[in-house]
Amino acid sequence: MEERPFSDISYRKFLDEEKLMGSKCGKCGKIYVPPRHFCHECGSSQMEWQEIKGEGELAAYTCIYIGPAFMAKEGYGRKNPYCTGVVSLAEGLRVVARIEGVDASKPESIKIGMPMKATFLHRGEGEKARTFLAFEPA
Repeated sequence: MEERPFSDISYRKFLDEEKLMGSKCGKCGKIYVPPRHFCHECGSSQMEWQEIKGEGELAAYTCIYIGPAFMAKEGYGRKNPYCTGVVSLAEGLRVVARIEGVDASKPESIKIGMPMKATFLHRGEGEKARTFLAFEPA
């Protein structure tokens, strides 16, 4: 793997490649997503890239009926809510992301503890193309 700095730009480039990457402390083994330059656990700067499997379970969620303008442009709103949540990953960390593949208009159908897997949402074209991390039921 090519050497990339621990930055938001590098993290987004990995997302574009449909890879969930974090930084792992070479001293204590703590993993961070998004990546960090140094370990908040032990203070070490011995960080290395770590690919994350993207498998885990739903720890918390909320269904959003009134969201930001960019979500409204995607068609979400009072009659078409979307879901966001916290996923506890197999590597022992938690990640906040959109939750796809669930019925946000029926929150009672979404269950804490349900198995989840990472997916990548590609939005826009050309210079405006962006990739977002999301999770869906496994």
